[in-house]
Amino acid sequence: MSDFRFELTDEEKNYLRSLVAASIDSGLHPGQGAARPDEPPTDKLREHLGAFVTLKLGGSLRGCIGNIVGTGELFRTVWNMARSAAFQDPRFPPLTEGEFGAVEYEISVLGPITPCPDPTLVEVGRHGLIMRRGGRSGLLLPQVPVEWNWDRETFLAQTCVKAGLPRNAWKEPDTDILWFEAVVF
Repeated sequence: MSDFRFELTDEEKNYLRSLVAASIDSGLHPGQGAARPDEPPTDKLREHLGAFVTLKLGGSLRGCIGNIVGTGELFRTVWNMARSAAFQDPRFPPLTEGEFGAVEYEISVLGPITPCPDPTLVEVGRHGLIMRRGGRSGLLLPQVPVEWNWDRETFLAQTCVKAGLPRNAWKEPDTDILWFEAVVF
């Protein structure tokens, strides 16, 4: 697997962070804030890449939504995923005004998604995983097993669980294992 060499400058990261805040603010105050994102400072932010926006409150997950494949410009994807993570994650009620000031943002820009040739090559903290079988799929970002202190096999098993599959489904030949790398900030 080739390394994902997409990098962002501090200016680009700060722009994307401010975009997340502006998107959520505009969702909390319709008609008062920006209705769409400001133009990005660089062409790199116009590349078509997948991205996730993760929201945490007091260290706990508060929302996480993303596109695994780049279907539009990165800056627009981040804008849309921020709004979705705050207000449309079905696991949580919509973010409130009171939570807005305390919520922390994490952005993950995804590299190409390819079949994993061998599960023993999966590196915790480097790879994200997608498990697919029979119309079910589940994705875990590269930072998840690090946060939970999982080893490789636990990461593979938990990705199966996320897909609604048995924990050992990753060992079965009819389960597709896909992997990717990400820039996380």
